[in-house]
Amino acid sequence: MTEKSFEWLPLDNAGKIFPGQNSEKWSNVFRMSVQLKEDIEPDTLKEALKRTLDRIPSLKVRLRKSLFADYFERNEKECPVRHDVKNFCYRINFKENNGYLFRIFYHKSRISIDVYHALCDGYGASVFLCTLAGEYLRLRGYDISHAPSVLDVNEKAKAEEYADPYELYATSDKTCKLLETPAYHKKGTALPAHMSHYTTVLMSFSELHALSKSYSVTVTELLAAILADIHYRKQLSECKRQKDVSVQIPVNLRKAFPTVSLRNFVICLTVKISPRKKEYSFEEIVRAVSEQLRAANNRDFLHAYITQTVKLQTVLLRFVPLIIKNTAVKVSFFFGAEYSTSALLSNLGPVSVPEEMKEHIESFSFFTGPGLVNGCRCGAASVGDRFAFTFSNRYEESDIEREFIKKLTDMGIRVALETNRSEFLSSPQLIPLADTEACSDEVFIPSAEDRADFGKSPLGTKEKIRRFFIS
Repeated sequence: MTEKSFEWLPLDNAGKIFPGQNSEKWSNVFRMSVQLKEDIEPDTLKEALKRTLDRIPSLKVRLRKSLFADYFERNEKECPVRHDVKNFCYRINFKENNGYLFRIFYHKSRISIDVYHALCDGYGASVFLCTLAGEYLRLRGYDISHAPSVLDVNEKAKAEEYADPYELYATSDKTCKLLETPAYHKKGTALPAHMSHYTTVLMSFSELHALSKSYSVTVTELLAAILADIHYRKQLSECKRQKDVSVQIPVNLRKAFPTVSLRNFVICLTVKISPRKKEYSFEEIVRAVSEQLRAANNRDFLHAYITQTVKLQTVLLRFVPLIIKNTAVKVSFFFGAEYSTSALLSNLGPVSVPEEMKEHIESFSFFTGPGLVNGCRCGAASVGDRFAFTFSNRYEESDIEREFIKKLTDMGIRVALETNRSEFLSSPQLIPLADTEACSDEVFIPSAEDRADFGKSPLGTKEKIRRFFIS
């Protein structure tokens, strides 16, 4: 592998669409949290962050614009470390947070990162958080070894770690369908913009894995089937014109296409249940979800999907002015955002850390940001035998979460909750609570004072002209 530094970096193929979608109402931000077994010392966390950012420079950037494209520029300002807030995953403003496109929070014994999806996907963010937590523990005096998910901060970054893997694998001569049709949405009483109710269902991974094996499916397939079943029966009870019920499932492409890149390398697969065709039992839904996901999750289809999306960006849109591209993205997102999806399930899978590091970790959680019309966006992750499944719900109502919990408990899975929902917290006799103070009560309201001033650009005239025409 080669070592290389950069002053600016093009967005990867997936990341290019997110700045155009960004608005006062919606940002594609997700969160990851690692809960340790001792309270966080903020100054030590700041030092660990500085060392980690020097090791992963693709995150030490701010967003800039040229005539044809957004791009990342190295950011030498200090990244703030803040006490956690209640309204996490709130929208991104590119001039706030000293220009950084992620935020670092701590609360009691928990370290959390809110990440703008243009930077990286769940895998890249998990490596960042695990490396940060590992370095924090080392600074606290613990002996923590290195691993693929816990990088050595004394090493230099490798160019392959911030390369665009989509470009490398866009070589298929096959085609596939990219567009989806509208799906059913369970509606409710909307919360204010960038607010969301979060409910984390904690359980034993070994229990959940054994349950999925009893249905001859994977954990992801079983959880997706439960979400599909809940929405399918919700729609039937409403006695309206029946639409497809769909669950969108992001897939980490690194399993089929090897890369060490820490940037985006994921596509979204969709599984559907059509109520117009027949009535389904739960077992039939499990079978249908599994068959559809396995049919789509094959190398030929994924390869074709990568190639088509890259060609769309590089051949058709490369030299279209950025203002036109972003306007087109905003319009298409306004009319199509989430409308093809009843629920989202993003399963990060097992987070692999060194054995001596597991001794210091209570849990690892993955949170999706609130949607615009979709009240059921779910993230999942596990470390050791601790599996965390988190709902992000933009509506006041909690019936989807309750039915999900009931389904699991009826099938013999023991659960506990962490949530910012007062109704769950005020009714502990219904469902066991793991930590009643898991979420902060502070609400963050951005202000003009939070916007960073970068002053005049130090670039020379030739470099300014060159960057103005980046495509």
